[in-house]
Amino acid sequence: MIKILLITFSFLCLITNFSSAEIVKKIVVKNNVRITTQNIINFSKIELGQDINNQNLNEATKLLYKTNFFNEIKVSLNENVLTIFVEENKIVQNIEITGLASENVTESILDQLILKKKKPYNKTDAKTDIATIKNSLLAEGYYFATLTTLLKENENNTIDLTYEISTGKKVNIKSIKFTGNKIFKSNKLINVITSEESKFWKFISNKKYLDQRRIDLDQRLLKNFYLNNGYYDVSINSVDARLTNKKNFNLIFNIESGPLYKINDAKLLLPDDFDVKNFEKINEELNEIKNTKYSQNKINKIAKLLDDVTLFKEYEFLTASISENVVDNNYINIVFEVSESEKKYIEKINIFGNNVTEERVIRNSLEVDEGDPYNKILSAKSINNLKSLGIFKTVNVDQKDSSDKNKTTLDIIVEEKPTGEISLGAGYGTSGGTIGFGVTENNYLGKGLKVGTNIKITDSSVTAKLSLYNPNYNYTDRSLSTNIQSTATDKLTSNGYKTEKTGAELGTSFEFLEYSTYAPKLLSYYEDLEVNSKATDNLKKQKGSTFDNKFFHAFVYDKRNQKYQTSSGYILNLVQEIPLATQDNAFLNGFDVTRYQKFENGMLTNISAFGRMINSISDEDVRLTNRLGLSSKKLKGFEPGSIGPKDGTSYVGGNYTAAINFNTTLPYFFESLDTADIGYFIDAANVWGVDYSSSIDDSNTIRTSTGIAVNWYTPIGPLTFSLAQPLTKASTDITETFRFNIGTTF
Repeated sequence: MIKILLITFSFLCLITNFSSAEIVKKIVVKNNVRITTQNIINFSKIELGQDINNQNLNEATKLLYKTNFFNEIKVSLNENVLTIFVEENKIVQNIEITGLASENVTESILDQLILKKKKPYNKTDAKTDIATIKNSLLAEGYYFATLTTLLKENENNTIDLTYEISTGKKVNIKSIKFTGNKIFKSNKLINVITSEESKFWKFISNKKYLDQRRIDLDQRLLKNFYLNNGYYDVSINSVDARLTNKKNFNLIFNIESGPLYKINDAKLLLPDDFDVKNFEKINEELNEIKNTKYSQNKINKIAKLLDDVTLFKEYEFLTASISENVVDNNYINIVFEVSESEKKYIEKINIFGNNVTEERVIRNSLEVDEGDPYNKILSAKSINNLKSLGIFKTVNVDQKDSSDKNKTTLDIIVEEKPTGEISLGAGYGTSGGTIGFGVTENNYLGKGLKVGTNIKITDSSVTAKLSLYNPNYNYTDRSLSTNIQSTATDKLTSNGYKTEKTGAELGTSFEFLEYSTYAPKLLSYYEDLEVNSKATDNLKKQKGSTFDNKFFHAFVYDKRNQKYQTSSGYILNLVQEIPLATQDNAFLNGFDVTRYQKFENGMLTNISAFGRMINSISDEDVRLTNRLGLSSKKLKGFEPGSIGPKDGTSYVGGNYTAAINFNTTLPYFFESLDTADIGYFIDAANVWGVDYSSSIDDSNTIRTSTGIAVNWYTPIGPLTFSLAQPLTKASTDITETFRFNIGTTF
């Protein structure tokens, strides 16, 4: 009986559908003013002679609304005549924002609005724009701002839109605190998030203002930090912004880290017809992470290897899933499951939302192209590539089925964000003060280029630099960098000389093997050396001008688990500088290698080795400014620039430098100091060799020192200081038991 009723109902529906279908013999458009009749017919996608029904009428209505040109639409079919009645949206003649003192902020907000001049007005976009303005005001610190929208209708069927803003006073973040079972000290967590405490010198930074979007980002950054350190169950329970008065907030992150997890088992599941040999490297990586601390970075690394496998044609329709299951005693089992996806090809890729960025910049970051097989893994990787550019606020992809069941369309929707940055930094230490100012644009002219300029001033020098960086020059997957730099160093009073060095560098870098990067560049510099009576005789011989052209190249092998806050792995750097046309024909070779290891008790240890040598290949003397020295990071306990060969009263540097450094944190010392970390170090180094005079002691003595280092996050910025005890030294060296440096960004 039920079957008979269902058949009858389906038959009646079919009859009704056919009975309402008619052939369109005429199309009439009513009430249109600006939009032409033909354009409206084209938007509806209904043609004369077409057999249509109610479903077609509904679809036509949706298509017309989708244009945003119309406020009201009525589509009807009567006696083979299709009638389309429209009420057009008014056109925005002018948009104005009043009440903001900064023209840059005003322009920035206007650029983010959906409604634009000479575009149709609709209420949905207007509501979205109001939310955008309010969020922008919050990002600028105007927490108590009020917004009034004025809409003036003009006689020419247009409107003038005015947003009146009363900003009130800016609200700052007075303090940032971390509560709960957070495991890590606050001075480490404060470096993970982007929000900053307000200080009187931070007059440029807008990170000191309370911004919900930034707080959301901080929560994600904190969670990822804990996940990468083995705390799989971490929970950022709450973020509390407490208003202390009408000017300040206290920002409190409550964190429950949960227990530390290890990876119990990690395996790969493949379809029966897949060749296991192609996945050998992945299985090796899976075996390596067993019985180690859980880390999201480890999982992502293996996922990237799976991405690489998809480049093989036989796996072009590959998809993969990752499952993580908690087992007893705080262990996790991880399973990567690979399977073949539905076989489809990409018919078209549409890009939306790039008002500034050129479309080629976006397409160049994609791992897939039109005509390629549709692969979920490579599509996801394409989206990650776009996000990593750092020029978009959001990136989303919408997959749509095509009329051909074997094809699909990808709509990539991006939302751009401001890409300019201004930085101002200062530092002061036992060797003097430093101040720096920089301006950077990360999407110059919408071409994805990075342009930067900065100035650095110390007690004895001024350096100005202009740089241009193209991360993917001419679609070659190779970067191109150009630097123009000028440095003036004045040591006439102390050492009897003054130099001015100006020039340019042109370089590139690219990954030629896994983990391996090659970076060659050409250097061309003009230098003028001025001396006075305090200069040594050998230094006076080098006075005058030189024009040097050199070739520099570096090989980098990077096996670190992550570049920021590295906790395992190592990095090897080999460098060489070859003279092409120089006065002294100085040839430089060098290396440095650092190994990182974090132990279960929280101790983070690194050991590094460093070496440089420079000699002339034509028996000339290496110029003073090309001679080698060591920074205070390589040898603590000694005054920088005051070790090695000494000509009269001047330390002239050496032809050779070498250093070995051991550093470790001491997490169980002064655990109650939430804003400070204590470390222990041992340094051994040497600066030696004098090529221009046999009468000068080459100072070939190994210097060693040991001591403690403290990193302390203070109310006025990060403070680092060391207490060092020199163990061995040369008689001419100047020691320095205590060294400190304090600095911040504005």
